[in-house]
Amino acid sequence: MRPNPQVAASRPSHAATPPSAASGYRYDLDGLRGIAIALVVVYHVWFGRVSGGVDIFLVLSGFFFTGMLVRRASAGSGPSVPAVLRRTARRLLPALVVVSAATAVATVIQRPFTQWSGIADQLLASLLYVQNWQLARTASDYAAADASVSPLQHLWSMSVQGQFYVLALAVVAGVAWTCRRRIGLVRPLLGGVLGAGFVASFVYAAVLSQDRQSWAYFDTFARLWELLAGALLALVVHRVALSRWWRTVLAVSGFAVVLGCGFLVDGAALFPGPAALIPVGAAVALILAGVGPSEQPGIVTMMASRPFVELGGLAYSLYLWHWPILIFYLTWRERPAVGALGGLAVILVSLVLAWLTQRLIEVRFQTGSARPRRLLTALVAILGVAVVGTASGWHVYLVRNPETTARVGELDPWLYPGAASLTDGAFAPRTDMRPTLLEASGDLPQPTLDGCISDLTTRDVVTCVYGDLSAERTIAVVGSSHAEHWVPALDRIGQQRGVRVETYLKMGCPLTVADVPLLAGEPYPDCGDWSRDVLDRLRDHRPDWVFSTSSRPNEEGAGDVTPEDYVGLWARLADFGLPFLGIRDTPWLHNDGVPYSVVDCLADGGDADSCGMPRDDVLAPDNPTLDAARDLPSVHPLDLTNAVCDVAICRAVQGNILVYHDSHHLSATYVRSLVPELDRQIGMATRWW
Repeated sequence: MRPNPQVAASRPSHAATPPSAASGYRYDLDGLRGIAIALVVVYHVWFGRVSGGVDIFLVLSGFFFTGMLVRRASAGSGPSVPAVLRRTARRLLPALVVVSAATAVATVIQRPFTQWSGIADQLLASLLYVQNWQLARTASDYAAADASVSPLQHLWSMSVQGQFYVLALAVVAGVAWTCRRRIGLVRPLLGGVLGAGFVASFVYAAVLSQDRQSWAYFDTFARLWELLAGALLALVVHRVALSRWWRTVLAVSGFAVVLGCGFLVDGAALFPGPAALIPVGAAVALILAGVGPSEQPGIVTMMASRPFVELGGLAYSLYLWHWPILIFYLTWRERPAVGALGGLAVILVSLVLAWLTQRLIEVRFQTGSARPRRLLTALVAILGVAVVGTASGWHVYLVRNPETTARVGELDPWLYPGAASLTDGAFAPRTDMRPTLLEASGDLPQPTLDGCISDLTTRDVVTCVYGDLSAERTIAVVGSSHAEHWVPALDRIGQQRGVRVETYLKMGCPLTVADVPLLAGEPYPDCGDWSRDVLDRLRDHRPDWVFSTSSRPNEEGAGDVTPEDYVGLWARLADFGLPFLGIRDTPWLHNDGVPYSVVDCLADGGDADSCGMPRDDVLAPDNPTLDAARDLPSVHPLDLTNAVCDVAICRAVQGNILVYHDSHHLSATYVRSLVPELDRQIGMATRWW
């Protein structure tokens, strides 16, 4: 994350050099970078919040990189694109490759093989500088750190910076070429281009943050204005002349905001929208506070002192190392948080590794003699090729492995009784589990395989039909993936009983009447728009029954609950004259609040019992739907939890069939084993059979 191309070991002594001396070097901004990285690390390790430090880094990156390009353009020849790319690559890639390789090795040693594919994706995305788009697509929560999180997802900001560097280089080179005969026009024309980009990006970020915050957080175009704030400042900072009084005000206010931003603002929920003006403004204020030949404000002098400058010199490597060390520590300790001593250990190890990386890798690429540097370049290149080759090779292996490409077909019910081992006491002989650990990721319900469920960013209603396509009786399956995972059983029941099964499904969106639904605590407006459209269709098409989930995990303790919003939906359906089949949600598996995949648990040596959960931890003694629906006779509760859990435990494997394909979705194969019990309960509720 270091925007300045120089490294600490190559800098002259600065003990008596003010930040804006004739040399132009700003040691105070090295110190600002050191403070910002310290805040990033501390907030990640102990608070699980966004500090605003990354936003400061983005401003500094835009300031330094654009300033360097403009100085070259103003020299008359324009920036040499190959030279700048080589210089930037030498500064950024070696340390990134080393950390990526170490992460790959630690993954193979510590993580089960079922997680290798996901981390291989992250390795490739990080080294190709597209990690931010990878995370936007998967809607990851960057602020939270736990054992289930990728050890590489912090590299999203490196990807944003890398993309900006390429874009800025192209823009400045283009402007320099256009103004090659009138060099004095470079800054004005460039200012117009960058200013237009700043406004467009800021407006885009403000709008996107309201509707799709989880995407906006990682979106390069939404983040661009923060980098362009620094870039625009680089164009005009040489003309700024402020009195010492004003520079003191800027220094004090900017420094106070830098320290307090993470405590006062929930950056994960608000950045890079207008709220990000807070850390961006603080960075701009501190840059301006150090401009001027006169005596510097005390805070600027403090930031230019050796301890902060040395920390700033470690900033890039420290940023690279701290997150994977934190995540691997949490995995090793099997805890959701590090604690005080654990956090200190994580920070100490990160600092040691950062110091070694900076001294042995970064400095040598910048200041070493030609021959050792060529040798080191060759070694890093080999290491990078090995990482990319290994990650790609693992993907090739999975693609060509029959277990990952074939679907689980019909199983012998004597060998694989599944749910019947609970409902009917069926004997389960010793045999291999199905789906296997490699089959599990593809053991999905038909709507996912058929593209019949709207994703997180799709507002359009997608409908498909299963069961008996020509039947007159209709059940509409509505809601999220937890309604969807019952479709394999409903499809079979529909074919056997002459029922048409229509699906109205959207990821993360139980059908709702809320004005602004929430997903993981964030507004999910697409869900609200989609729900209103689906309700209109249900009112007009009038299926015989509506089927969806009627409970969810209790976020405040053990067991499960029925949210008030669900009851509001049932009342709306009752107004339409539509009866409701409310199926109790299946248990969500977690370890002290951290979700875990049963597939990963089994691959790591666990068994059916140890990879399951005590029933009392995930299910209330009684179905909460019964009490919630007592005043709504149109609601008919369905409860198959006794076909998933016994009286004491919800196992990972039941009747030789894998129950879950992740932490909370039933495998399609196990759902098909639930057909007899679901058929019985639907028949009793509808009185169709």
